[in-house]
Amino acid sequence: MLAALEHQGPVIFLEHKLLVDAWLDYLGAGGRKTVQYDVPAAGAKGPVPDRWAPLLLGQAVTRREGGDITLVSLGVGVHRCLEAADVLARDGIAAGVIDLRTAAPLDRASIRAAAVRAGRVLVVDEDYRDCGLSGEVAATIMEAGIAAKFGRVCTEETIPYARAQEDEALPNVKRIVTAALTLFS
Repeated sequence: MLAALEHQGPVIFLEHKLLVDAWLDYLGAGGRKTVQYDVPAAGAKGPVPDRWAPLLLGQAVTRREGGDITLVSLGVGVHRCLEAADVLARDGIAAGVIDLRTAAPLDRASIRAAAVRAGRVLVVDEDYRDCGLSGEVAATIMEAGIAAKFGRVCTEETIPYARAQEDEALPNVKRIVTAALTLFS
């Protein structure tokens, strides 16, 4: 948010509602208890800096190293990818996780490097499959001529009203692990 505030041009800042609630819990303000969280219920722990430094727009960060497959996402999807990487590790698969942090500008260099390094890329995107971020990541890899296996886990076309069915329609750990394993066949 600080980078958006300091930027000289127009910026659109979006934050996932589940992450907002998680930070309210972390701050002790009592977030909603009616939704399923993908971040630890205990919140984050550690010192709060005296001064916050803005993140660089368009610069992804590696949240977890792994050379067998790279999971790429942003927002709450990163938390789901980290949990899926833990599940994959139990099967002996080293999954790296890249947090894009911004969709525009998109850190294409990090995407290309991950595709070359692992040879398998799975994008987790809460957008729909058509015309979304996952397609742009695929284009980045293909236009660079990188031979990598590619998959994506996106939101289903129709989102049901019932909470349990909605959780299944959105990208979740089970769907991420299943899609990741298909890239090994």
